[in-house]
Amino acid sequence: MTTCIRLFVLAIAILAPGSPGLAQTGKPVTIVDANVVSEADLAKLPHMTSALAKAVVGKRPFKTVKDLDTALNTLSRADRAELYVKLWVPINLNTATDEEILLIPMLGNRMLREFKEYRPYTSLAQFHREIGKYVDATELARLEQYVSVPAK
Repeated sequence: MTTCIRLFVLAIAILAPGSPGLAQTGKPVTIVDANVVSEADLAKLPHMTSALAKAVVGKRPFKTVKDLDTALNTLSRADRAELYVKLWVPINLNTATDEEILLIPMLGNRMLREFKEYRPYTSLAQFHREIGKYVDATELARLEQYVSVPAK
């Protein structure tokens, strides 16, 4: 019931008059959103315990991946990096900090520069066009899971 209430409140906040609307978020293929995954499923992810999963759920919603990273500070950097292959909070391509972008697993400084070079992004299609110049379709699909473009 608590999860249903949280999702309802989130939906109202997104659709309320004066809200910015819906962002375009990449299609999750191999990851789950930390704001909506169940506590039971969260506990099954790498390096998670039932106690940590409960603590993470209690700190939701996460506005940024940095907030999630802070909530997981009991895990080592390496353990968090392994976890982020499965768990994430999509970053806003137009406002994400360097630190947030570099939390994307297997993303280095070169791709950080490319992500930032094409700001502001107006759509995921633009992200595909620009970042697709540097990576193949499989890597582009992987990266898309981690990002969102705000609605106008």
